[in-house]
Amino acid sequence: MNTERLIAKRILSGQGNTNKFSRPIIRISVLGIALGLAIMILTVSIVVGFQNEIKKKVIGFGSHIVITNYDSNDSKEPHPISKNQPFIEQLKLNPEIKHIEIFTTKVGLIKTNTVNEEVLLKGIGNDFDWHFINENLVSGKTFIVSDTGLSRSIVISKNLADKLEFKLGDKVKVYVVSKKTDGVTEQTELPVKVFYVSGIYESGYSEIDNTLAIVDIGQLQKLNFWDQNQIGGFEIAIKDINKLDKVSDQINDVLGQGLMTQTIKELSPAVFSWLDLFNVNAMIVIIVIILIASINMISALLILILERTNMIGILKALGANNGSIQKIFLYNAAYLISKGLLWGNIIGIGLAIIQKYFGIFKLNKTEYYMSQVPIDLNIWSILLLNVGTLVCCLLMLIIPSFIISRITPVKAIRFS
Repeated sequence: MNTERLIAKRILSGQGNTNKFSRPIIRISVLGIALGLAIMILTVSIVVGFQNEIKKKVIGFGSHIVITNYDSNDSKEPHPISKNQPFIEQLKLNPEIKHIEIFTTKVGLIKTNTVNEEVLLKGIGNDFDWHFINENLVSGKTFIVSDTGLSRSIVISKNLADKLEFKLGDKVKVYVVSKKTDGVTEQTELPVKVFYVSGIYESGYSEIDNTLAIVDIGQLQKLNFWDQNQIGGFEIAIKDINKLDKVSDQINDVLGQGLMTQTIKELSPAVFSWLDLFNVNAMIVIIVIILIASINMISALLILILERTNMIGILKALGANNGSIQKIFLYNAAYLISKGLLWGNIIGIGLAIIQKYFGIFKLNKTEYYMSQVPIDLNIWSILLLNVGTLVCCLLMLIIPSFIISRITPVKAIRFS
């Protein structure tokens, strides 16, 4: 029989002399832990949800890793490379790589009777993954890239469509700068390409929505005076973003001369640095809340010890040692902490689920890139928060429990 646990159970059940003063203090401590855990669960769920949504938008437009000509640097109009690369088949065998597609980009100018707007044309092939665009398509449809003929369709953002007053099926005139060289002289032309709006998307990520339009890569190859085998580069999607650097190194090992890889973190460093700051903020919130919860429990434990001073003296007179009596109060504290954690989980997970499926709390899409507060519930994160809170609180409660060692039986029995 565990005597300490039995005594702790009798104390918690209210048997014996119970000071009415301790009850509200204990309830406040339990409530503090419950609210603290709920806030931590919501904080982590919102931070992770926000990070995942932003990453999804950035990666959805540009994939995880890009292979381009080394001379392209950060240019919006990359130098051409051959589509027929010997390493492609080798990359397809890599279990961490999910998808490989060709692309190129070119800056253009859309002119209407009233507005001129710069646009970044992204040329895609028949291997393009439309999944992200289809998820964010608000009207119309995407187009099919064929080997037998060039598509004149263009998919633009709702931002561009609103600015330029375009609707589905409207004619879009795009002016670009094309340079043709014969190896000796270079000739510059300003051709105009006509497209027709087939689809309109809205991702909420304004930095891209304000400029990006998607067209058949063959159209951009003609504008650049390239042949069908010349492209701007390859976009590679991987299965696990946590292995981004590792997979990038593996790709670099098999690349041919004059080619380079750039990860999405290198292409959008400001975005990922900004997202990393959320981890710091979340950690600060968690540490502060755990400290507050621990201080609340320390106060409750001290009150319990003072309330049971007479009992402590009797137990010591009967031969109980300090360690045994400490266990009694630590059992009490563990029960109270667990009760707070239970209610904290109910409140935190409950509110997170309501927000996830009903989207009660809205956001300004222009400023936050999404229309509602995002939620990402992860069972392992929740378990870690629960275990971490319990362990931290119990460790901090060991120190005040040493007060028991300073209580002498004679003085304690007289204490009332």
